[in-house]
Amino acid sequence: MNGEAGNLKSQISNPNGICLPRLRLGSIELDFPVVQAALSGYSDWPMRVIAKRFGASYTLCEVLLDKFLIELKDRHRTRRFLKVSDEEHPVGGQLMGAVPEDFGPAAMKLVEAGFDVIDINFGCPVKKVLGRCRGGFLLSQPETALEIVSRVRDAVPPHVPVTVKMRRAIDDEAESRDKFFEIFDGAYARGVAAITVHGRTVEQRYNGPSNWDILREIKQHAGNRVVLGSGDLFTAQACLDMIRQTGVDGVTAARGAIGNPWIFREARALAAGLPLPDPPTLHEQRDALREHFRLAMEVYDENRAAIMLRKFGIKYSELHPQFEQLREAFVVVSSLAEWDAVLATWYRDDLPGRRRVIDEDSPILSESCETA
Repeated sequence: MNGEAGNLKSQISNPNGICLPRLRLGSIELDFPVVQAALSGYSDWPMRVIAKRFGASYTLCEVLLDKFLIELKDRHRTRRFLKVSDEEHPVGGQLMGAVPEDFGPAAMKLVEAGFDVIDINFGCPVKKVLGRCRGGFLLSQPETALEIVSRVRDAVPPHVPVTVKMRRAIDDEAESRDKFFEIFDGAYARGVAAITVHGRTVEQRYNGPSNWDILREIKQHAGNRVVLGSGDLFTAQACLDMIRQTGVDGVTAARGAIGNPWIFREARALAAGLPLPDPPTLHEQRDALREHFRLAMEVYDENRAAIMLRKFGIKYSELHPQFEQLREAFVVVSSLAEWDAVLATWYRDDLPGRRRVIDEDSPILSESCETA
């Protein structure tokens, strides 16, 4: 067991009797154990900044391929992938690939860009990713996976934490479980600061519930080594429930944070023993939507920003009492003027917002790698 983790010694006291761990990633201490997960196609710079402002103690960028990073040129169209701003820190960069030799140089690209933590993706369940021997496929290849960990750890400066994202196994076979623990224990032995485990198998993709019982078993096995949990965290209460029920040191909110940065504010309130805050009013939602577009304009041209933000608008709309009609309005936005027109029409009056209806079968894939 690794006794270096300080998370069990330093805790956030809760008036309701719940003690939340003060999450530590190597040399980096976070003031709250609910963080934003890496989301392919979503957790770009604008989303991360918004999440940070609403209480996320740490965010992760969308997964980037090792080869893409190695070949990346400093051009306006690609600069957004490596954009990090002062208010984001600490922020993690996530890597995925298949060839161990490519991971070290790619990791250094992220460090040089200003990312504070390097996260390695061994969890993506998307079919074409598995077919290219990336992501979750590597849970079937302990030797290769651990060589990748060593390459990254050796390449980046000692003060930069290296972390790993995994699923609980390829499938439910005993051999797959053994390979999971071989990689899990081997990664810590090679110097990773923390491992995030999603409670589904790779084979499950996003079908069926995340198995929190197995997360509890994994954390008990890990002892003082830092483990974060993932899977089915659609509400602030679920985030705190996972910590309490499984004993993990922290959690990564994924689908639950898209279009709902208030999940971090709500989690902090509940952790402090306060009542769950009311849903954001329409003017609060409008202000967040307006700022999200403004930030997007800093990294995309206007048309690209509008198209990129359609999917965010659809998710934000779930907090609006007329969400079905509003969703259709966001789908066709293609300019700042059209975005502002939607806000002026649908968010004119400062009415109460609504609680998001949990749809665990949403087509959005949390922490997916569809674009990789």
